[in-house]
Amino acid sequence: MKLVSYKTEEQEHLGVFVDGHIYNLNSCDKQLPDDMNSFLKDSEVLMERAMKIDRQIKNGEIEPKEEAFYEVIAPVPHPTSCRDGYAFRQHVAAARRNRKLDMIAEFDQYPIFYFTNHNAIQGPGEITCMPDHFQKLDFELEVAVVIGKKGRNITAAEADQYIAGYMIMNDMSARTLQMEEMLLNLGPAKGKDFSTVIGPWLVTPDELEAYKVAAKPGHTGTNYNLEMTCTVNGKQVSAGNMADMDWTFAEIIERCAYGVDILPGDVIGSGTVGTGCLLELNGTGLLNNPDYPVQWLQQGDIVEMEITGLGILSNIIRKADTDFSILNLKK
Repeated sequence: MKLVSYKTEEQEHLGVFVDGHIYNLNSCDKQLPDDMNSFLKDSEVLMERAMKIDRQIKNGEIEPKEEAFYEVIAPVPHPTSCRDGYAFRQHVAAARRNRKLDMIAEFDQYPIFYFTNHNAIQGPGEITCMPDHFQKLDFELEVAVVIGKKGRNITAAEADQYIAGYMIMNDMSARTLQMEEMLLNLGPAKGKDFSTVIGPWLVTPDELEAYKVAAKPGHTGTNYNLEMTCTVNGKQVSAGNMADMDWTFAEIIERCAYGVDILPGDVIGSGTVGTGCLLELNGTGLLNNPDYPVQWLQQGDIVEMEITGLGILSNIIRKADTDFSILNLKK
């Protein structure tokens, strides 16, 4: 099932996406709420009701209300929190190699994550950035999960049961801001907190069953053979696979939930897939060729991320009409 959040006349709704059309769930079953957050809070009960509606639509058993005029927004428009992991060894190793650093041994000992701004979540469409963001503006190609039930001190062996669904994530990054502030060994903060993009819909685990693969040796949890690509203005720049995750979402969730509650509506990203950002691509290019043409995102760029089974997340980069700069405020 593909769950989608959308707007009609500025009001948010919850629907299912079937064969290119969006159908409002609440209009099909009045016991289903009309927003994603309410649905996730009681998803252990409501998920099966929604899946029944999804099956009936696909089988032609009911004639649901199809939305004619709508704007697709982030599947989880108001997450309870947003964390981002560091699961792909290939990306970490390449980024460190490009800075002439050895691979950090701690990567293979435990998964890590950071909190980002859950109030800066966006979906498909325009992303408006400030002038300082365009100082090395970057995308990051990732997968994300959404938590579907409350838990604490969850083991990796049971953590997959807490995942309500999967979606594409683009962890937007302003690299100049990020690099400056992280010299102080704190962050990332302003380099990351302006936009995290998720979408286009939330795909329930049953839809990905055919792509399921074993975790890497020594790891616990489910993984999936899902091709991951990113294009900028129609040109492919990134290619990877979710199966390359070294740390599984189950292991990341185990760490997230240690001594604290994870909640329905929490979003957790995988971290960047290998080749999945311009920072890595530029660094690798310059390492091999000092004349490599460095690329960063610009006003008007179209960024499209596609992951097998999860759809296509498309965004257009826009520049805010202002010259306000925090980089210019440095003492």
